[in-house]
Amino acid sequence: MDTREAYLKVEEELKKHIAGKKEVIEMLFIGLVANGHVLLEGVPGVAKTTMSKALADTIQAEFKRIQCLPDLTPIDIIGDVYTDENNEPKFNKGPIFTNILLMDELNRAPPKTMGAFLEALEERQVTIGGMDMQLPRPFMAVATQNPLRIEGTEPLPKVLADRFIMKIDVGYPSIEEEEQMLRLKEAEYRVVTQKILTTQDVINMQKEAKTVTMSDDVAKFITSLVDATRKEMHVVMGASPRADIAFLNCAKAKALIEGRKEVSQEDVRFLAKPVLSHRIVVRSTGGIGVNGIIDGLLATM
Repeated sequence: MDTREAYLKVEEELKKHIAGKKEVIEMLFIGLVANGHVLLEGVPGVAKTTMSKALADTIQAEFKRIQCLPDLTPIDIIGDVYTDENNEPKFNKGPIFTNILLMDELNRAPPKTMGAFLEALEERQVTIGGMDMQLPRPFMAVATQNPLRIEGTEPLPKVLADRFIMKIDVGYPSIEEEEQMLRLKEAEYRVVTQKILTTQDVINMQKEAKTVTMSDDVAKFITSLVDATRKEMHVVMGASPRADIAFLNCAKAKALIEGRKEVSQEDVRFLAKPVLSHRIVVRSTGGIGVNGIIDGLLATM
């Protein structure tokens, strides 16, 4: 099964649980193939958690969920070292040791605990008791967050947000989608989600994505766009070179799931908001939202 066929089958399975949200589903799958982590942002109740769990259900992989709360500690995530009856040190693995990890409402977690995620997201390992523990392969984290400053939430530190390859905005459904959602919920007890992929399938897709080519013109377009975020008058902090790499990996994954072996400029334009929106800081006095700035930059290129 090629990547295009696999994506279409996964999309069909997700439709058993999700009304609409085609673009969000596509970007989630892009994140998986790009071997990155994805941040879903939206108000409570717009199916962020449902989408994440449904994607995991289509893969024969281990899935775990962490509900982030103000009292969550690093031990709750990573695990702890204890001494057994023979006075030997043993490691009790935490929920982060899985293939797909759902970090629900990440911006409710305290700063110290957010810091515990950094090594795992960047290095695919954790360090405890002086030991480096590798995470399973593949490893993908899907974090959800509510809009900032709602019901005790705090902004994610940029150093943590930057580790997510994309931030995907999940908005309210249309009236038609909301009606469809009711019908899906009504029939939910009869739905059986088929396993489409194995962990090895995912690893193979991630390797194949690296073989997709990118022309010099597209590479120049990416670097020019990222550089433009640093020069925009309403931007306090532009995107770092990590954004260039995110564009590279996500654009290759998008081309692959569309059955192409070369990245196009349209791939980059499609990915501009999810790749850049969480990486730049806008002046509060500018009166222009981050997505408006990205639209403005794209219009001039």
